[in-house]
Amino acid sequence: MQWYIDVLKKYAVFDGRARRKEYWMFVLFNVIASIILSILDRILGLDFGGSSSSSGWLSTIYSLAVLLPTIGVAIRRMHDTGRSGWWILINLIPCVGWIWFIVLAAQEGNAGDNAYGPDPKAAERGMGFGGPSGPAEPGYPTV
Repeated sequence: MQWYIDVLKKYAVFDGRARRKEYWMFVLFNVIASIILSILDRILGLDFGGSSSSSGWLSTIYSLAVLLPTIGVAIRRMHDTGRSGWWILINLIPCVGWIWFIVLAAQEGNAGDNAYGPDPKAAERGMGFGGPSGPAEPGYPTV
């Protein structure tokens, strides 16, 4: 839950980097909240139509409220992999764009600083501000 709230605190922050855990935990809580609100829309009769795929007032308001944080964390996720934030527009390619974006978002971020800011995972990798600071997490280079 803390990862979700941290993204909401950075409401319209589009610079910097977001690690995989931050991005995917936000996506997870976002999906859970959307499902719960869609169910509430149905129960309360706030949906827009009779079809099963229609949304309602609560889910629409929620989607609009988290639109900027969602875009911001996606851009920061692309920054962590060393790509420009414009790569989120790959979602607009029909059929394969969203699959391609998932692959990009699932990749490991660049170790160390890159053009978009310091490594958000540096402390876990044992690369604190003064260089290596104790044993690194297994699987991460210490050099």
